[in-house]
Amino acid sequence: MPEETFTPIGQKVEDIAPGATEAQAEDDEPRGVEEIESLCMNCHENGTTRLLLTQIPYFREIIIMSFSCDKCGFQNNEIQPAGTFQLKGVHVELRLTQMEDFGRQVVKSDTATVKFIELDVEVPAGRGQLTNVEGLLSTIIDDLESNQAARKEQQPEVYEKVQEVINKGRKMLAGEAFPFRVSVDDPAGNSFITPDMRDGVGKWEKREYLRTKEQNEALGLTDTSNEGLTETGDIIPDTIYAFPATCPGCMHPCTTNMKMVDIPHFRQVVIMNTTCDDCGYKSNDVKTGGEVPEKGKKVTIKVKNSVDLARDILKSESCYLECPELNLSVNPGTLGGRFTTVEGLLTQVRDDLHNQIFQTGAEDAAAATHAGDSLPAEEKARWDKFFTNLNAAIKGECEFSIILTDPMASSYVQSLADDPSQPDEQMTVEEYTRTAEEEEDLGLTDMKTENYSADYVAERDH
Repeated sequence: MPEETFTPIGQKVEDIAPGATEAQAEDDEPRGVEEIESLCMNCHENGTTRLLLTQIPYFREIIIMSFSCDKCGFQNNEIQPAGTFQLKGVHVELRLTQMEDFGRQVVKSDTATVKFIELDVEVPAGRGQLTNVEGLLSTIIDDLESNQAARKEQQPEVYEKVQEVINKGRKMLAGEAFPFRVSVDDPAGNSFITPDMRDGVGKWEKREYLRTKEQNEALGLTDTSNEGLTETGDIIPDTIYAFPATCPGCMHPCTTNMKMVDIPHFRQVVIMNTTCDDCGYKSNDVKTGGEVPEKGKKVTIKVKNSVDLARDILKSESCYLECPELNLSVNPGTLGGRFTTVEGLLTQVRDDLHNQIFQTGAEDAAAATHAGDSLPAEEKARWDKFFTNLNAAIKGECEFSIILTDPMASSYVQSLADDPSQPDEQMTVEEYTRTAEEEEDLGLTDMKTENYSADYVAERDH
């Protein structure tokens, strides 16, 4: 199917608008929605399936499918990703604090799992949906209520527990239970919750992850075996491992290289690099190892000139990055681990955000002219101003500061001091005690590494 078929909805409307005239009613003229006669699974008469091939803001190409039957009134809507599985799985989490958050658009593919954490309700993988947070929660509550009458007669104890969930869900919809969280986890990497540039720390988070063997098997992907490991299954330092992958840019086969290295005056890390020879796509990810430090670390660097832009910088997956002068904040897990320069890190942030917000990845010039046409004018103006300031910083036209707050003390900025192990005059490095929330997020609250068998023995004997 041609790539230009998947154009933004704004462009489709503009292409179809002249079709109101009889001269443009021919079958070879552009059509926004394809209609196909198909069997209704409810009454077994013929109904109509409508297909819309389009792009959506912040995301990628999808197929929106809608079925309706005039005979019995049955309707069904779902979406399917138009591309292939992504290189990594994705986990997106949104913390709702106000009624406006219910309007956040949600793309749920048929491989994604949705969970309302405080409600303790999980929707397993199934039908794909293009909806919003309110629609997801309303659907869950309506599904639970549909069988309550039967439960009350047959399983009264289950009825009471389900009713508690329904009542709590209704309070959430009414705005009486803020804050609460919703997450979408998709091993195929084809699901999303839209962000907002005003989101603060802990509001919206996107984290990519490598699929497990079981997830690859569930998706029908062949799991590759790794050779050259130690007897215990660990990777060997300074050895380059290569394994096949799929380029997320052009979907052609490519290679991902992995190597464990030592960063001078820091620690041992694993660097992963993906390069595509077909389209030139490049990416790198960094995973830090070692023991969990007693305290977190906060590094502040004042960037004044091109020399500072060329400093090496490592932003770990657990690091919160902030540039107050640029109104920029990157939540932990959003960009993954990055080992690059200050300029390279800002460029990566700019390109990723600009491509998601304005859809500038379109090769078609006509599609590029409609970049961001789905955004409200006020929001588009805010993004334009943000990117103008960010571009000025990347070019070295303004001074700014970068603050790396890492509860795992796994982030690093190159020092230009005579002793590279010590911060220079433009840097400040301070340790801090992790908050209870950070300990919980990192899974350290309930972790016990010594005498852990004693509790088991005591509980067993009790």
